[in-house]
Amino acid sequence: MIRKGAAIGWGVLLAGAGLASVASLPVQLGFAVVAIGVIGMAHGASDLAIVAPARRTLFLACYLTAAALCLLWWLREPAAAMPLFLLASALHFGLEDGAEAGMLERLARGVGLVTVPAVLHPVGLADLLASATGQSAIVPAMVDTMRLLGLLTGGVLLGMALLRRDRRLMAGTLALLLLPPLVGFSLGFLILHALPQTDIRRERIGCRTVFAYLRAVAPILTLALVMAAACALLLVRQHGGVEILFACMAALAVPHLLVTPWFEGAAQASRPRRPLPFRPAARWRPAD
Repeated sequence: MIRKGAAIGWGVLLAGAGLASVASLPVQLGFAVVAIGVIGMAHGASDLAIVAPARRTLFLACYLTAAALCLLWWLREPAAAMPLFLLASALHFGLEDGAEAGMLERLARGVGLVTVPAVLHPVGLADLLASATGQSAIVPAMVDTMRLLGLLTGGVLLGMALLRRDRRLMAGTLALLLLPPLVGFSLGFLILHALPQTDIRRERIGCRTVFAYLRAVAPILTLALVMAAACALLLVRQHGGVEILFACMAALAVPHLLVTPWFEGAAQASRPRRPLPFRPAARWRPAD
């Protein structure tokens, strides 16, 4: 029953990606909002649960402050915020998705998830970045750099997927490579990062099923969705859809990228040596 439900879910997701790929930009934006902002956000909704209870008040204060500062900075200097956001995202993906891998694989996973969409779709990506930053002066250099890095890292990822017969890595990399940038990144992000990390978080907080995990993180996930909707409503009159998507995505992602690791590390370092109330996180390994 669980496998059947998962198969149906994947079928709906892939069908949605296929339809969005041949549809207009607003439809692609809608797919990205659902994939990144709803499904993908679930893995970050357990950030509070993995922080030691005594540190949660400070954690929330830092988390919300980082989100507010990021949103304000993005609105004032989007051209400066965009490259740093992409760099922070690549670092985060490489550290989490390649936690037990060598340096080459870490670099390929982190940088590739951000840059592979530029390989076959440089014009579409340039239009997106120009819309998101409100200017086009720095975009050509960004896209050229991303395209070169995407060629290198995409080749490495495809080679590793073939050698290991890793269907997840192959599917995620092909999605990044072949589909339009918004759709390709959304699907690649889910396949290579968000869904594997959701499984890791689910085990870590002691939930046996995805539904149990979603129930456990429902308050935080709901709050995040409300915050994203509020940001969108505040920005919708002055900014276009792409700019709203990137601004909200950055405001929600940057605290997850930069704040959570500090508090998570501190919690692990200060934890007494006794049996844990839940299983430690098992790092995801590529499928054989």
